[in-house]
Amino acid sequence: MKKFSILAAVVLAAIMGSCVKGTPKANLKDDVDTLSYAIGIAQTQGLKEYLTQRMDVDTTYIDEFIKGLNEGANAGDNKKKAAYYAGIQIGQQISQQMVKGINYEIFGEDSIHTVSLNNFLAGFVAGTTGKGALMTVEEASATAQTKMEAVKARVMEEKFGDWKKQCEDYMAEIAKKEGIKELGDGVYYEVLTEGTGAIPVDTNRVSVNYEGKLLNDTIFDSSYKRGEPAKFRCNQVIPGWTKALTNMPVGSTWMVYIPQEQAYGDRDTGKISPFSCLIFKIELLGIE
Repeated sequence: MKKFSILAAVVLAAIMGSCVKGTPKANLKDDVDTLSYAIGIAQTQGLKEYLTQRMDVDTTYIDEFIKGLNEGANAGDNKKKAAYYAGIQIGQQISQQMVKGINYEIFGEDSIHTVSLNNFLAGFVAGTTGKGALMTVEEASATAQTKMEAVKARVMEEKFGDWKKQCEDYMAEIAKKEGIKELGDGVYYEVLTEGTGAIPVDTNRVSVNYEGKLLNDTIFDSSYKRGEPAKFRCNQVIPGWTKALTNMPVGSTWMVYIPQEQAYGDRDTGKISPFSCLIFKIELLGIE
């Protein structure tokens, strides 16, 4: 027999159900009764895992789930009750999925900070009913994007402020170092080997060997360790790299010092913390 989905089983129960309040009792008088009962049991396969893993239901309160199940199944085509149950379901999604996802996007693993559920719901209700909204949907989308970036930047500043200052101080010292040259936008370099080949433009594909370090000397990436050169277009990398590559003659080896604004800024890439200045040894092997 073809398997029904859990949702289909709930719908089927609503159509065939003749349940009374509370937990219904089986009464198998004929084949249809037995079929109904058998389908009901068959559809519980994997249900507990679905409830706990997908719907975040604590099975300690399984009686409450059964209560809600009975009410929903017996509501039939009552439009008023259907709207109420839909609100319950979407409200749970807001609480358990949307808000948690937004919090993680903005605050990461920090469980102390959170967006305001009250204001979220105020906006959600205003947008749903079309009454009393303080901004249009288009304005809200633009505002949300701008404010999210601002809040994330502020959170990152609070968390990594000391590291940011260390990197800024380091770049200020590099600027004073003898033999250091500036490429613009705070990017500096030191020539280790002077090449005599062509200088790529930003759309050129190049072959390079490189090693990238953080201020604390942690090596976060190295083509030397992988045993083969990297190949990419000059405009496919962070701005500081593009600036360096489009000023390097083929055959050159430079030490390049890139401020966070020309690297990954306030983004956390895992290996590279927000506001990190980056130090690269770059060897331009050729233009392809």
